[in-house]
Amino acid sequence: MTKIKNLLFDLGGVLLNIDYNKTADAFRNLGIHQFDEMYSQSVTNSLFESLETGKISEADFYKNIYQYCYPSTTQHQLETAWNAILLNFRKESLNYLDQLQRKYSLYLLSNTNSIHSTAFHKMFNKETGKSNLDDYFIKAYYSHHIQKRKPYKETYHFVVNDAGINANETLFIDDSILNIEGAKEAGLEVYHLSADQRIEDINL
Repeated sequence: MTKIKNLLFDLGGVLLNIDYNKTADAFRNLGIHQFDEMYSQSVTNSLFESLETGKISEADFYKNIYQYCYPSTTQHQLETAWNAILLNFRKESLNYLDQLQRKYSLYLLSNTNSIHSTAFHKMFNKETGKSNLDDYFIKAYYSHHIQKRKPYKETYHFVVNDAGINANETLFIDDSILNIEGAKEAGLEVYHLSADQRIEDINL
């Protein structure tokens, strides 16, 4: 194997604890009883994909999802339900990034959206006292900014080309097997992080 020079991290389930069930439960309470068929770790319908690739505004997202909810539902309830997926940051994993910076070039690639991004950046500041999550990385790639998302092969090609790095010298770490398979197809080395693992458990 070619020597690894770069580490490309996912965010949710890797550096940030998330729980899809909490958001699914919250939306069920608002009237969307088949939310799992619309959005989960393995399923993303066109509405959520459009939000995650920055192709629709927050207002349009709320307007579209509102039609599935009880008529009395407020935008604040929708936002709270959508952000329920975000739990807290893995502080030990963030501290480990400080060590890894001495040996590797670090990058981030996250499927996210403007609503979650605002929420988790505030969460990061509150939990760590640090100003910006992105400071850990040479560059952070968020799907709603680059208008591309995992697991599509072209997303990884975009990141590699934009960063000016070689795919075979880059280890991609993600908790989703679909994203891992996409990265493999794009020529990256991969590590599938299991639910009970942390990045500090990996021998890097």
